[in-house]
Amino acid sequence: MQPFHAEIIAIGEELLSSESETLDTNSVYITQQLGALGVRVIYKTTVGDDEARITEVLRIALQRVPIIITTGGLGPTVDDMTRQAVARAIERPLVFQQTLLDEIAAKFARFNVRMSANNRAQAMLPEGAVAINNPTGTAPGFYVIHEGAIIICLPGVPREVKAMLEQSALPLLRQWIGAPRVIKTRVLRTAGIGESHIDEQIGHLERLSNPTVGLNAHAGQTDIRITARAESEAEAEALIASVEAEIRAKIGDYIFGVGKETLEQAFADAVRRSGLRVVIGELYTGGMLQRRLSKATFADGVLRFAEQGVLERLRSQMQGDLRVVSEQMAAALRLEHGVDAALVVIAEAESSAMAATDGLELRSRAYFYGTDMTTPEVPSGWALSMGWHLLKRRVSAQT
Repeated sequence: MQPFHAEIIAIGEELLSSESETLDTNSVYITQQLGALGVRVIYKTTVGDDEARITEVLRIALQRVPIIITTGGLGPTVDDMTRQAVARAIERPLVFQQTLLDEIAAKFARFNVRMSANNRAQAMLPEGAVAINNPTGTAPGFYVIHEGAIIICLPGVPREVKAMLEQSALPLLRQWIGAPRVIKTRVLRTAGIGESHIDEQIGHLERLSNPTVGLNAHAGQTDIRITARAESEAEAEALIASVEAEIRAKIGDYIFGVGKETLEQAFADAVRRSGLRVVIGELYTGGMLQRRLSKATFADGVLRFAEQGVLERLRSQMQGDLRVVSEQMAAALRLEHGVDAALVVIAEAESSAMAATDGLELRSRAYFYGTDMTTPEVPSGWALSMGWHLLKRRVSAQT
């Protein structure tokens, strides 16, 4: 089953200006909500307050998708061009709607605000368009159907977009699309393997149309999102299960969880299954690893954190590149604390390194960032991934 495709057009000079701090959060929210309907956003366009450019963007969108949602440009001022641009794009005149102006005037009266003469422009809609009520503001939206496509125009204020989308636009789209569809998503969470390496293994799956497969990389982890669209829950589950099985056959050793399962808890579970006691040492990370692991559940006495004074003393005694130093510190901490395994991460100004050892195996890694200091999330994420892999391997050796 092919998904419906959509394009979001964000309108406003403030979204393009180098001096503006305005972020287009509307497009992200709309994309999420459309996904729940089985509608896939395949284009997002940002355009300034220029009638000719907005018209051009709309005409292009009408040639490639059946669902178009615009945000912004519905105010009463001269730079609010969305109504005029839509009318030009579909070659229809603007028509004054007295009933709509009366509704706008009533809102101003409720808000105890004087309505200006230029608000009359907000009651001008393309011929055949239907107004969409704005429950939290004064600028009405509208939708119009043109040659098998639907254009939905919403204001640019995020709270107004949210209210109008949920109360009017989404129900409208459900009806316009037809029979409800099931959309189901499963996220496989991986650690210790880069996005490019995953792509080498499952790139052919990323070209599927249903289910779709996408990658999202972050510090030490890459999420694999599988999304299926079907007429029933069982059909969607079957589509996902087939792709998931192929992914696990390729890179199953790197998958630590599904959905909202965290790497921190996967690490804690590996500590429990291995039966090992672990010491953590981190330098110049601001305690990031300790904060992350505080979210997981550990048995008493199995996890401890080395004191900064001890780590600084060991660091001053060790020489060599940072990767060698991290290896030496991990070995020294393991012996000094009398535990089974140690995990060390060091984040200095231009590079970071991490090492993990259980006395039988030693793993290490180093990164060079140049003159830009990396954020602690990056080395702590890779260190946690390294520790999880080491402990998981130990568990496998024990069984």
